Amino acid sequence: MRGFLSLVLISVLVATPTASAAPQKIEVKALKLVATISSKDDVAGFVLSARSIILFGTAMNRSFVRAVDLNAQELWRIALEPNSPSIATTGAVDSAGNIWIAGSTSLLRSTIAPTPTSSPLNPDGVVNIPNSFNPALDAVALWKIPVGTTTAILYSAVQSAPVLITGIALDKNGISLVGLTQSIKGSSGFVINANTAGEFSKPLLIGTSSTTLDAVVRHDDATLTVVGASGESLGGKKTVGTVDGVIIKISKSNTVQSVVRSSAPKAQRNWSSASPKLLLGGDVITGAKIESAVTKFSSAYSPLWTYRFSSTGPVFTLGSTYALFFSTAAITQLSNKAPQKPAPILLAFDAKGLITKAFSTSVEVRNIIGLSTNKELGIICMTSSPDSLSIFVLG
Repeated sequence: MRGFLSLVLISVLVATPTASAAPQKIEVKALKLVATISSKDDVAGFVLSARSIILFGTAMNRSFVRAVDLNAQELWRIALEPNSPSIATTGAVDSAGNIWIAGSTSLLRSTIAPTPTSSPLNPDGVVNIPNSFNPALDAVALWKIPVGTTTAILYSAVQSAPVLITGIALDKNGISLVGLTQSIKGSSGFVINANTAGEFSKPLLIGTSSTTLDAVVRHDDATLTVVGASGESLGGKKTVGTVDGVIIKISKSNTVQSVVRSSAPKAQRNWSSASPKLLLGGDVITGAKIESAVTKFSSAYSPLWTYRFSSTGPVFTLGSTYALFFSTAAITQLSNKAPQKPAPILLAFDAKGLITKAFSTSVEVRNIIGLSTNKELGIICMTSSPDSLSIFVLG
């Protein structure tokens, strides 16, 4: 009997996989190319509105918006600010379907001509035309395209220095924009809020010499999370690396409530994207080594899980699940070999931070334009090559 039990025990042990067995590598699936758009315009990004893909950017110093369907057929195109220099740099769609595009512009404003002290000679009868506008992009521009229309309404707020808007977040209570503005010593992080009627609050400037903000999240308690990079002390927190990635909480009263800095000595870091679920993406540059950092944070800004991938270029995050970036080396958890040249890869993570899916493409790609989703179109990735844009869905 003892011999029989021993044989049963041995057979169970042989048949049971050990805890140290290597996990199965994840197959990298192909992103499905659904359309290619010929374009030489400077497309800054896109948003999704029902079954339309809304592209925005700048062409010949003029901002534009164009809508295409999933087959890349153009539905409409408009100039946002046809009479003044402007740039369109970020966008969002609200729950009602209104399209909001943000950027910078130069507003027309009259100038007082100086009183002449004498009558100069003017044999040719040339009429001097006074300068009627400031060419500097020193006004925040927020364009609303109401649902069902192709007419843009401009809301603006003139600033004391040129401003670049890099991120937008909106909800039923209002809109928040972040970016950077020129300062005497360099650049300051820039935060400004507006209501849906286009009325702006006083801007909040963060830092005085080397701070930029790239993304913003609005919370239900009316606080903000803004992320970016800084090479100066903020909120009593000194720099750790050459430039640190920063996570800043802004109170309901529009003041800095807390600052969390990255902790990589001698590195240049930033957080360039942030989803409402606080999945952050950014760059880590240490010497010649470039990596993409993807980190899920708690509401208290404690890291729940994190990755660093050999990469180049920006990182885009979506929800608590997806990150898109240029991969330059093999990823341990995936079955594919190291790319011969930088290739876009889209990773999906579960609640514990484990990689569950991976997607890539063999199509020539120079830049990643963005990553977005809605219920009608699903997850959309967009990339660019020298003369065209490519639209991908998950295969």
